[in-house]
Amino acid sequence: FAVTHHLKEVGVFSTEINFKEVVPMIIKNGTIMNPATQTIISGDILIKDDKIIKIAKSITPSESEEVIDASGLVIAPGLIDTHIHFRDPGFTYKEDIHTGSLSAAHGGVTTVICMANTSPTVDNVPVLEDILQRAKAEDIRIYQAASISHSLKGETLTDMKALKEAGACGFTDDGIPLKNAAFCYKAMEEAASLNVPISLHEEDPAFITNNGINHGDVSEKLGVYGSPSIAEESLVARDCMLALRSGADVVIQHISSGRSVELIRMFKAQGAKLHAEATPHHFTLTDEALLEHGTLAKMNPPLRTEADRLAIIEGLKDGTIDLIATDHAPHSVEEKSKPLTEAPSGIIGLETSLSLGITSLVRPGHLTMMELLEKMTINPAKLYHLPYGTIEEGAAADFVLFNPDETWIPTEYASKSSNSPFTGKELYGKIKYTICRGKIVYEDGEEK
Repeated sequence: FAVTHHLKEVGVFSTEINFKEVVPMIIKNGTIMNPATQTIISGDILIKDDKIIKIAKSITPSESEEVIDASGLVIAPGLIDTHIHFRDPGFTYKEDIHTGSLSAAHGGVTTVICMANTSPTVDNVPVLEDILQRAKAEDIRIYQAASISHSLKGETLTDMKALKEAGACGFTDDGIPLKNAAFCYKAMEEAASLNVPISLHEEDPAFITNNGINHGDVSEKLGVYGSPSIAEESLVARDCMLALRSGADVVIQHISSGRSVELIRMFKAQGAKLHAEATPHHFTLTDEALLEHGTLAKMNPPLRTEADRLAIIEGLKDGTIDLIATDHAPHSVEEKSKPLTEAPSGIIGLETSLSLGITSLVRPGHLTMMELLEKMTINPAKLYHLPYGTIEEGAAADFVLFNPDETWIPTEYASKSSNSPFTGKELYGKIKYTICRGKIVYEDGEEK
């Protein structure tokens, strides 16, 4: 048996002490892509006791070692998703820690960071510790962000120092913007002193009549006044300036507007420690998807225009946007069956994120495979001080093995929910294995 644990670095809390048998394993004949070193080699990987022991052109297996033939497959670090909702506690009819973990494994994701807008909110140590304790039973690595404000009201700061010491890897009121600029700045200063990221949902409700729907030609066809892009841009502009002044690592979550991309680019050039997330749905779809998919294409912030989509892709290409995260947001069929203006916003994304990156970014030539993987592995690892996202001797044995040229069609999900506009769409990039801590946690065609 192996005692699996991870390094207690700055901002990293050990949520994993699992006593599970891990059989020594060799992954043979794969194309090993390591974004941390920008290297591509063909070869084998020997895994033992949840660590990478050896990487070589060829390794001869012993009788005691399990062998995975990775011929024709890319071997990449396990994906790290910095923005997901497992709805646990409080909304477990949509998702829970276990089904969310299964969904992640099916999508090649070995590490997730959960948002704090649960019920009760993750604004105190007991709630945080309960989640982290229950997360130990799962096969993937689960981290938890705590809320910036008590009860997500944007009025009183949580005890960020105590929450970090108890295991919070960052802070966010995701789902609700911080409307008070002075309060937001104070939170940034505290996050900077603790050396943890602070992530912001940028939508000023004063501009919004119906959220989740871009205000424009499509919303006019639908007869509703939606959410104009200035709702995002106005807060992004403010918070870019606050980031520059505070010195904090500030994450602009699920960016949707081309003007927001320009603002982040400009303030990054001035030295602000800004990071931006792009979701697969924002770089793949436009608000035209509402006409085809209805509430399945409703999310906050909304899908916007083709010009915005292309600007997000440009931001990914030049590094202005350094993270790809799903904002995995499960809802029930009954909730998404409500009228467009009444249904909740959000879609699931863990099981399709890599394929959408390959289909919408790599195959059209916008990003190389290495650039895509960089934004889904080593960049989030560095931001959150996680000892993952790399393939080297001594590193954690977390991998996704996939065929970038094989197509598949998502029809069913490991998630409790199925609210996705990508159901039934042909995608490139078939995941064959997900390995976490040296253990196969997903194998194509076989439940683990």
